[in-house]
Amino acid sequence: MPTVTSYEAARRDLVEHFVYLAKEAGLDVAERFLANAEASFNDLARQPEMGTPLTLKNPALANLRKGRVKGFDNHLVFYEPRPDGVSIVRVLHAASDWWGLLGYAD
Repeated sequence: MPTVTSYEAARRDLVEHFVYLAKEAGLDVAERFLANAEASFNDLARQPEMGTPLTLKNPALANLRKGRVKGFDNHLVFYEPRPDGVSIVRVLHAASDWWGLLGYAD
């Protein structure tokens, strides 16, 4: 069974999104977000190539790919495929400067 690991930054991102959604849309929506995020991470672990590859300046993120949280299309999942699954690097809102946060290379 593929494994999902998360960077500390990704765990912080999830907490921030949960708190925001609970305040702005209600606890049910926030809880659904977390459940959908976990399901999305598991799907990516089973099929790591389904996300879009990114080209970044940071060589440590050379294999980074981008997916979405199911049902929350404005929440992007940035992850690295691993031989045994995926590592979730960040979970960022699409309206944020995620290119800048990740080190975009043109």
